[in-house]
Amino acid sequence: QILQVVEADFAKNLAKIETEESDAQAEYEKVTQENKVTKAANTREVEYKTKEATSLDKTVAELRSDRESVNVELSAVLEYFEKIKERCIAKPEKYEDRKARREAEMNGLKEALKVLEEETAGSFMQRQRHSLRGGAMQA
Repeated sequence: QILQVVEADFAKNLAKIETEESDAQAEYEKVTQENKVTKAANTREVEYKTKEATSLDKTVAELRSDRESVNVELSAVLEYFEKIKERCIAKPEKYEDRKARREAEMNGLKEALKVLEEETAGSFMQRQRHSLRGGAMQA
């Protein structure tokens, strides 16, 4: 009888242990499958992120190059603007320069007047000579 009780206890414990082992095996397989799915998803995500990072690095390099080109162009435009601005903005002329320019202009005008007066006087003299001889011309 004791053997039967011991056998029943062993059978009961064996069934309990086998059930626990079976449950543990099922849980292990479930967790293993979940881990495989998670690992595959993470691997795809890493691949995607790597491609995205590579693409972003390429975009950053292109944008840097574009920015450098634009900065070079901007520098050239600003330099040109400074040159143009110097020409376009009226700078006050010094009094001495204005005075010298006016005197040179006045001297030039006086010289031109003198030349014109000499030509006019010479022309007038020739007309008077022709007028004096004009009788011959009129006849």
